[in-house]
Amino acid sequence: MRPEAMCPHCGSLERHRLLKLWLDQNQAYVVGKRVLHFAPEPTITNLVRPLAKKYITADICPGQDLILNIERIELPDRCYDLVLCSHVLEHVDDSAALKEMHRILAENGVALLMTPIIEGWPDTYENPAIIDPNEREIHFGQKDHVRYYGANIRDRIRRAGFETEEFTSDGLTSVKLGLLRGEKLFVAHRRDAGA
Repeated sequence: MRPEAMCPHCGSLERHRLLKLWLDQNQAYVVGKRVLHFAPEPTITNLVRPLAKKYITADICPGQDLILNIERIELPDRCYDLVLCSHVLEHVDDSAALKEMHRILAENGVALLMTPIIEGWPDTYENPAIIDPNEREIHFGQKDHVRYYGANIRDRIRRAGFETEEFTSDGLTSVKLGLLRGEKLFVAHRRDAGA
């Protein structure tokens, strides 16, 4: 559906290139930090691992450093400085996942969140009664998705205790790097009460 989505040279997708653009401008969030990466993609791993003090991959299925359920992360409080979560929230109970990411982040820690979003929709479209994979594909764009986010994704992130900022590219950069126009990287900052 997106013939130019994958770079013919490095194999990156648009979301990988957007994250790289952010990393180029914000390396201090990663350099020397403890990073937990859910559902890692090799392109992102190759960007982040060399910068981090500790880089751990996690997924609900075997094959990563840790087997973790993002909805119930079996790790101690405040044990990571940065959590990477790209194209995961649309698959899971996002309220539980966001609260768990907030819990395991150190004070002033950051979660980098990317997910498909339809900005023109004020509300997220989800229906828990839709469980058939073929129906999910029709409604949510993929057989294992459970929602399509609308503009209220920001409220969902804030309810978990985060302050958010957003990163996207301008038109010229989007053309030059082959990015999805308007795609967002949500930079969710853990802020403790009274901080």
